[in-house]
Amino acid sequence: MTQVYFLCTGNSCRSQMAEGFAHKYLSGWTIASAGVEQHGLNPRADKAMAEAGVDISGQTSDLIDLDYFNSSDLIITLCGDARDKCPMIPAGIKHVHWDLEDPAKATGTEEEVFEAFRETRDKIEAEIRKLA
Repeated sequence: MTQVYFLCTGNSCRSQMAEGFAHKYLSGWTIASAGVEQHGLNPRADKAMAEAGVDISGQTSDLIDLDYFNSSDLIITLCGDARDKCPMIPAGIKHVHWDLEDPAKATGTEEEVFEAFRETRDKIEAEIRKLA
């Protein structure tokens, strides 16, 4: 069994999407996500995932849990902020970095902003499928 931890800044978009797709594709894995801050689940992330048939509405925005962090087999940071601010990753724990732009910072019309969420969602799904 593999334990994975998805980390981003506020645990509101990218890491939440990654956790949702991991539950879908990584059967038998222990899966969690967290942030260096807590921003709450972004409603657009929830909507984008629902479009893809994945319900993340029950997930919560959490801060990094050091016990889970230190016992993980794989830590995936989804932004430079998380990579730079997360605790020192212990030897023996594999670390992968996916440098994804924060869709919550997208500007434009509602449709343009939501398209940024879709693009991020699709990139994350592709990465999760590679892990499977």
